[in-house]
Amino acid sequence: MPVAQSISQPHFSSAHYAKCIEVSKRIRWDINRDVIRHRELDFTRKFLPDGLSFVDRLPFLGPDERRLLSQIQGRSYANIFGLVERFIGAKILEVSHDHWLGDQTALEALVRFTDEELKHQELFRRIEILIGFGMPAGYTFLPQPNDVASVVLSKSTWSVLALTCLIELFTQEHYRASIAPDNDLCPVFKDVFLFHWKEESQHAILDELEWVRENAKLTAQARDAAVDDVIALVGAIDGILQDQSAADTRYFVGICRRPMTAMEAEAVNATVLAAYRWQYIVSGVQIPRFDALLNGMITPAQGARIGAALAPIMAS
Repeated sequence: MPVAQSISQPHFSSAHYAKCIEVSKRIRWDINRDVIRHRELDFTRKFLPDGLSFVDRLPFLGPDERRLLSQIQGRSYANIFGLVERFIGAKILEVSHDHWLGDQTALEALVRFTDEELKHQELFRRIEILIGFGMPAGYTFLPQPNDVASVVLSKSTWSVLALTCLIELFTQEHYRASIAPDNDLCPVFKDVFLFHWKEESQHAILDELEWVRENAKLTAQARDAAVDDVIALVGAIDGILQDQSAADTRYFVGICRRPMTAMEAEAVNATVLAAYRWQYIVSGVQIPRFDALLNGMITPAQGARIGAALAPIMAS
């Protein structure tokens, strides 16, 4: 991860928070009225584009098998978003405390942020129910949202805001670069991430403001400890991705309509893990805005520590 030489940091101005409020009010959407609209999922189509699922890297799979694998991955993709938003909402509610008796515009922006994150959790719970109706039994989502949130929230606020900013930046990148251009995706599933993206765009701005504000509070020693927390969080996320990719591979092999060799199953597992690492780690740290924000706050030595921790994941 290269070290940025300079960065234009957000300023702590009510105007930034006010703009997020204005956009939040203007684009406000409802799950039933705007997203689902009495529609069912179309299981004749992919859920995730190849740029996120990597199913095009498995030439021994037929078209129907690739579509099925994209649907399984899409199910976990939605469930992981629902999981991360559990701790994001809690952390944003916590940091809003600093504004309770201060900037009421900032407070309103963060309260709206939290409300939208709760709505997103409900959206992804609804999508899981819809997918469950249309897919064979046997799928398992292993991580428990409250358990994961407890671990994440035990870390420093600086590190949790760093992770939150990463997530909400790559959410936008995934939609713009991969989901929006693909006309072969299930329309309902595609709309889920269209509307999710609309609100996450404002959340990413607020993440930046709060992360930089938190950074200004820290001593050099506290920031160094927070870097260790970031490394620990990345490791914990990768552990979740390894477990879920293995579970999703077992499910795919079990419901596939033909026997699969051990070599094929191993290739599927490796590809699904690579896809999940790309989705939730690699694609985020490669976003120039995130790289600049992070490296604008840390020393070259700290950046090297993070880079060393990321290296095995990036290589895969």
